[in-house]
Amino acid sequence: MATPLMLLVLLLAFSCPPSSSSSDALCAGSSLSVEKKGDVLVSPSGTFSAGFHPVGNNAYSFSIWFNKPSCNATASNCTIVWMANRDQLVNGRGSKLSLSTSGNLVLKDAGQILVWETRTASKSLPKLKLDDGGNLILSSLEGHILWQSYDSPTDTLLPLQPFNESSKLISSRSQGSYSSGYFQLYFDTDNVLCLVYKGPEFSSVYWPSPWLLRWEAGRSTFNNSKIAVLDTLGKFTSTDNFTFLSADYGSKVSRLLKVDFDGNIRLYSLKENGETWVVSWQAFPQPCMVHGCCGPNSICIYSPNFGRKCDCIPGYKMKNNSDWSLGCEPKFLLPCNRPDQVGFLKLRHVEFYGYDLDMFPNVTLEDCKNKCSKLCDCKGFQFRFIKVHEPAGTYCYPKTQLLNGHRPPNFIADFYLKVPKATLSLYNNATVQHSKLQCSNKVQTLERTYSKKPENEPLKFALWAVCSVGGLEFVVFLVWCFLIRNNDDTSPMAGKLLAATGFRKFTYAELKKATNSFSQEIGRGGGGIVFKATLSDGRVAAIKTLTDANQGEAEFLAEVNTIGKLNHMNLIEMWGLCTEGKHRLLVYEYMEHGSLAKNLSLKALDWKKRFDIAVGTARGLAYLHEECLEWVLHCDIKPHNILIDSKFQPKVSDFGLSWLLNRGDVKRSNISRIRGTRGYMAPEWVSNLPITSKVDVYSYGIVLLELVTGRSPAMGTAVTDDGSPKEKTTLAAWGRENMASAGETETWKHEIIDPKLEGIYDEAEVLNLITVALQCVQEDKDARPTMSEVVEMLLRNENH
Repeated sequence: MATPLMLLVLLLAFSCPPSSSSSDALCAGSSLSVEKKGDVLVSPSGTFSAGFHPVGNNAYSFSIWFNKPSCNATASNCTIVWMANRDQLVNGRGSKLSLSTSGNLVLKDAGQILVWETRTASKSLPKLKLDDGGNLILSSLEGHILWQSYDSPTDTLLPLQPFNESSKLISSRSQGSYSSGYFQLYFDTDNVLCLVYKGPEFSSVYWPSPWLLRWEAGRSTFNNSKIAVLDTLGKFTSTDNFTFLSADYGSKVSRLLKVDFDGNIRLYSLKENGETWVVSWQAFPQPCMVHGCCGPNSICIYSPNFGRKCDCIPGYKMKNNSDWSLGCEPKFLLPCNRPDQVGFLKLRHVEFYGYDLDMFPNVTLEDCKNKCSKLCDCKGFQFRFIKVHEPAGTYCYPKTQLLNGHRPPNFIADFYLKVPKATLSLYNNATVQHSKLQCSNKVQTLERTYSKKPENEPLKFALWAVCSVGGLEFVVFLVWCFLIRNNDDTSPMAGKLLAATGFRKFTYAELKKATNSFSQEIGRGGGGIVFKATLSDGRVAAIKTLTDANQGEAEFLAEVNTIGKLNHMNLIEMWGLCTEGKHRLLVYEYMEHGSLAKNLSLKALDWKKRFDIAVGTARGLAYLHEECLEWVLHCDIKPHNILIDSKFQPKVSDFGLSWLLNRGDVKRSNISRIRGTRGYMAPEWVSNLPITSKVDVYSYGIVLLELVTGRSPAMGTAVTDDGSPKEKTTLAAWGRENMASAGETETWKHEIIDPKLEGIYDEAEVLNLITVALQCVQEDKDARPTMSEVVEMLLRNENH
């Protein structure tokens, strides 16, 4: 019995020596060293290599790169496709990538500091190999994949590498810098592949175009599998219906899809000579359409001959001459509430995206100037005359922030910049100022120190003890000062918020620690990103951090003021907030089962749970509309905003789009912009009718239909009796059609009830829910019931 075992051990020993690596694989007990230039893994065809690559002066990253164009591990011009430690580089001496016999792949800086690891384990001896697709695979002896680089891309997607819900491409910081930048490609919560700019001061989605609804951009939100892939011939396909072909489609050449440092997505193909990469597709022919490329208060200008350039608007200067992402700052101070002291400078055909204070139709240019003059937050306004599309007329858009400025082709509107009247003559003849970007070619050294073995241990111990005592005293002093500073809630905003809500005020450092540096994302939407956290008292919480620091300010205050007045078992409970500097965060109770949208895709929701969720949600909305101190319209009721706790009880969440109305004034509304999510929005939003609590009733009706049918709000294309396609139908229309034939045949049950229920349901409750749902989604808002009436109708059968 011992002989086969000994042969196996000898075979493993000869196939992969434990002291060093071969070019084929790295086995258990072996390592790759930064100091040994030959310590690289090479794919079987020789296309890819993996090893330590220099990215600065004595700074290395463990990377995967193409071997063509001509490249080796010591060259700085290699085409890198993956990096393990792009944001924490390692020293050129003593650093190693080691594979333990337990199955963990570990990268240590100078042999001391843990920089990166796979956190994997294997019962059998593992092996690390690089395949011909550029995938670095860690597998067990039986061939089970423990970890692979395809699952954690950096800024590059290779052919046949799956891109899914958990994938994210993040650009490099700048040309020549490999650290993480500000542009990200990922699947958003609405199942659409998106590009977002996440800068130091603000963030925004810029692809697909934010001006368009998803379907107008050719995207579909009705496939939650969230898969995209680039094939070897140059075709890219995604489950949101986005697809493209490379200019050289069909050629069998090396390819890579990359989110470049400038925020553009480009597909690169390697020329047949193997020495040059060429762009075979790109998302933005006009680079200035990328958000954040020039920072606030600046304009992006593109010339085919000279490329993209950033310029400050008149009266502004660069914040940092080496970093355009910080944009420009004013050289003047605008007076507040002094309309007579401000003037306006016309910037022809310039557009700034987003951050509108409001939209005023059919006003004159002078009216628009007067409105902006009287608003302290107004930095200028967009003024345009529309005569082609309906409704025609003039439109005024005052803005609180001047972001993503550019001159789109054929843009006929102008922007009027607000400046002090005394300086207006200085800028009247000025165009956009040209600020020169000062770029330094100096290579920054890796700032890290490494301890040497002490020569005199007793002396070092004594020094260490003295320093520790002194350091402890200093830390105690700092903590004392910190507590005094953070207990000072005398600022006007802090005082108002704490007085109104009574919540705990957290520091940003506390929440950063609680979320492990915001590492575990559990949800995202237009208003912000939600992270799981463990507070200092042991409670598990959900931390919502607003993605738009300025635009989100209004949503933040709306949410705080709204939730601060609410107290109901079916509404999300808020525990605290953070208003430190520009950080705006909310601390909620954590919902173990996530959103209703997530649960509807599983078999976890039996009929009883679904009915209880319907009733609980209705009770929460009835409280919002009719029982709390002020009338509250949620304006975005959908399964994503209904959370499920450990007992499968629903809690309505996310009041970032809520709207408060004075008690008794529920019949009137001055909501000026469309709110909510397509598919759940009542007809009033697009028909210029008054917005009342009945918009929430309509959205709730759609949610009820989803609970019964398991179907999405948009049903796709229907088919007539003769097999020809007919117009797209909605979930509401489909429900009415099926219920109309309910009395004629029993097959309607199989057609309309979610198959995941497997036929187990209460027929009377199903009929009740569908009946109530169809009343809620009436086109005429006055024909819809109130939420308190909905609760009564849902419970009518139970009470009798």
